[in-house]
Amino acid sequence: MLVQRDGELGAIREALAEAARGRSSLTVVTGPLGAGRSALLHALFRCTAPGAARPLWATAAPEERDVPFGVVRQLLDGLLLDGLPAREEPPGGDGPCDDVLGKSEGRPDAVRHPPAPTGADADADTAGGDPGTVADALLALPAEPGTHAPPLILVDDLHWADAPSLRWLARAASRPDGPGLVLVCSVRNGEPGARDALVRDLVENADRVLRPAPLGLAATGALVREHLGGAAEEEFVHACHRVTGGRPLFLVSLLSELGGTGRPPLAAHVPLVRAARPEQLHERVVSALGRQTPAVRAAAAALATLRVDVADGGVLHALLARLAALDDAGVGAVLRSLRELGLVEHGAGEDGGGTRFVQPGIREAVERALGPAERRQRHADAARLLHELGRPAEEVAAQLEAVERGGCPWAVPVLRDAADRARRRGAPDRAVRYLRRALLDVPDQGPARARLLVELAAAELPFDASAAESHLAQALPLLPTATERAAAALVLAPCVVAPLTPGGAEMLREAADDLAAADGASGKPGEEPGEEALRLEARLRYAGFTDPGRLTDATDRLRTADAAVHSAGGRELLAVLLHATTLGAAAEASEVARRAHAVLERLPASEPGPGSEIQLVLVSLMAADAVEAVESWLDAAEEHPAHRGADALRHSRRALLHVARGRLPRAREELERVLTAAGTVGAENRDFVLGVLCAVALSARDTRLGSLVVAEARDSAVSPLQDVLAGMVRMPEQARAGDPAAALETAMECGRQLEAVGWRNPVLFPWRPWAVSLAQRTGDHHLAHTLATVEYARARQWGAPVGVGRALRLLARTTGVAERVDMLRESVSVLRGSANELELLMALRDLGRLLGDGAEAREVLREAGRLAAACGAPWPADRRESGPARSAGAERAALTRTENRVALLVVTGFTNREIAAELEVSVRAVEKHLTHVYRKFGVKGRRGLSAHLYETEVNAAE
Repeated sequence: MLVQRDGELGAIREALAEAARGRSSLTVVTGPLGAGRSALLHALFRCTAPGAARPLWATAAPEERDVPFGVVRQLLDGLLLDGLPAREEPPGGDGPCDDVLGKSEGRPDAVRHPPAPTGADADADTAGGDPGTVADALLALPAEPGTHAPPLILVDDLHWADAPSLRWLARAASRPDGPGLVLVCSVRNGEPGARDALVRDLVENADRVLRPAPLGLAATGALVREHLGGAAEEEFVHACHRVTGGRPLFLVSLLSELGGTGRPPLAAHVPLVRAARPEQLHERVVSALGRQTPAVRAAAAALATLRVDVADGGVLHALLARLAALDDAGVGAVLRSLRELGLVEHGAGEDGGGTRFVQPGIREAVERALGPAERRQRHADAARLLHELGRPAEEVAAQLEAVERGGCPWAVPVLRDAADRARRRGAPDRAVRYLRRALLDVPDQGPARARLLVELAAAELPFDASAAESHLAQALPLLPTATERAAAALVLAPCVVAPLTPGGAEMLREAADDLAAADGASGKPGEEPGEEALRLEARLRYAGFTDPGRLTDATDRLRTADAAVHSAGGRELLAVLLHATTLGAAAEASEVARRAHAVLERLPASEPGPGSEIQLVLVSLMAADAVEAVESWLDAAEEHPAHRGADALRHSRRALLHVARGRLPRAREELERVLTAAGTVGAENRDFVLGVLCAVALSARDTRLGSLVVAEARDSAVSPLQDVLAGMVRMPEQARAGDPAAALETAMECGRQLEAVGWRNPVLFPWRPWAVSLAQRTGDHHLAHTLATVEYARARQWGAPVGVGRALRLLARTTGVAERVDMLRESVSVLRGSANELELLMALRDLGRLLGDGAEAREVLREAGRLAAACGAPWPADRRESGPARSAGAERAALTRTENRVALLVVTGFTNREIAAELEVSVRAVEKHLTHVYRKFGVKGRRGLSAHLYETEVNAAE
């Protein structure tokens, strides 16, 4: 399939028209390897219509360059002995195609090729003249009786033609008399034969020189569809074009390789395009280089060995001069040859800087053509030379990777430096390769090897934790001191919240015991532990959070660790101890808040990155309802460059702060950014981000976020917390689906799991508030009152205003009317000292409902309305103005004050008789009021009323 060659074909048509008028001409098609020169000549031979021209074919070959008239003999072979032309497919032909130079509908796809002359016929001089004279005579014969079709002589690879044939072709193209003919020859740039004087004369005196341009996107797309079938997606076509540069040979080789995969040309398969290394291209490159001078081959091998672009042309010339044993003039000449051949290109600048192979497959083909021993030696020479020239460590390391143990004293430091640079630029896999190579050049035993193994483990940890653990296990016995062994073991947990395998935890525990024993032996048992000891203790305590006994011990340890706040390791330990105390609510919230603020004040804003102790401190302050200082700290921290690239974690922190303040719309906005942030959340931050998702999902009753928590918890079980979170976010979904009994059982099961591990904080784990509402909805008022009473006791023990105020509001729902108003007033009073405005809003709302239509009720509801605006919670305008008890949009009519009190007592669990005694009315009056309530709400019975008011509560909070 010939595409994007209309200009070239038009030039040949013009030459044939001139030949028909008696004027001969020479056209040269030139270009680098893969430009499509031969394909154009093949198309001319195959597709010339009868009567338009009489095509004759010859292909010059380097092995026949010394055979006199070798090309002319091939042209003679194209004529029948009776003078009529024969048509055959030229070497490498692709079969018949549509006519491109005439009006015929087609030609036979194969015609017998006459055998080459043998014996006496093979020697044209003894048969009656030299081949050139015979050819002149035969070319004058017409193609067919009655026609005057000019000869179309096609010579591929003219640069390998023998000298007599070249002289004859020059005479044939320029003869002034006789029938006109068209001579079309192809010459590949950069070939040694192209610099032959006779070839240069032919090219310089050509009537036309055609240089086929690289194929464009449209032509590339056409060839992709031709070879791979179907509709090629634009991204796939673009990838093919970028990889091949539009060179027809490169493109066809690539498509042939891709065709073997059976994959359609879709955007999803673009990686196959980038990874393909066509064998056909490899063979052509090796063949082309094999005919170059030794200097050119050596330069190509040197460039392949270097593997990286060198922007400085002077450095590149020096490298090539040494590796290819050339002087400066020779380097310039061979680079020109390689560029003319189309194998290399260079970037901006005239000094040769940035020279590189035009395609990765070419470099690999050149390198594969070298023997294994030669490859290793070349890479060793390149490494030594790059090191001597002071090139970047990664350039030197890339060479050392391909060299077996070389014994160079500078190799290990260079490889370690390169690994460090690779790790800092975000390429840990390359860092691992450099360090594994460095291991080949260090002794099998000893501290030097151990320290290298520790570096290797640190590089492997992000993506191959098992390998990192194995290499550390090898390193620890080789390190000379307990302190160094402790520092090495900490590689397994670079931050306090990093997950540990049982083997990793045991390794840290042994290092901690080893360090304690060493400190005791040196007479330091009474002194404050060192940094390594504090950091080891922090990680081991964090790993024991599911052990109730360890939580209690952490609280005792917290009270003796104030001095640790002055060191980084101490702050890590304090953050863990505070977190453990917060989970178990084992101290007063005020004490936890004071210590957490002390850590926050001394925690540099530049320090925390992914997995930092700030997550633990933030959770403790949120649970203690003491987040006033957090926002300014986060503002300062997020301006620091260390936080770039940690968007998901940054937005999660912000979302948790908004939850603590009751600003749910803003929390949702931050979580939307979390879900769309670039990059992934590492395992060390998974619990934190899932906890924030759960907090927002529960507070906002957002089932979409809840589904995300469930999915994440199912995919990865880093800690028991994830199972609890998944259960808690299922509660709203079950309740909305009309199954409050199942939702209540889910809440109770979450509570049992949390109690089992000692996680009892009422602010962090609000399962009882949900269970209270669900129990009331199912009519189990005794359970609701019991749960509310326990929640209030736990909240009082912890002491955070948000927990106490919420517990009072819930308890008021399960007690008598006489106590209810006082409880709600106390709840409002407590919550005025809380950062959580949403909880204050709900307490004011409940109080306003209970008070009815008086002035106090209206003032309370007006304040609630102002808070609703601040919290982004919906709030009907008439509720702010008049204050009648009204649902969140679902009620059909307002209740009277008495009906409202009756309804609230019913859902609290009072019987009709108890309600009558409470209100000092008759049982009959209670029944009448209930009937009105049922009718206004459109419900049936006490359970229906409980369910309706539950839905009212949900709608009001959303």
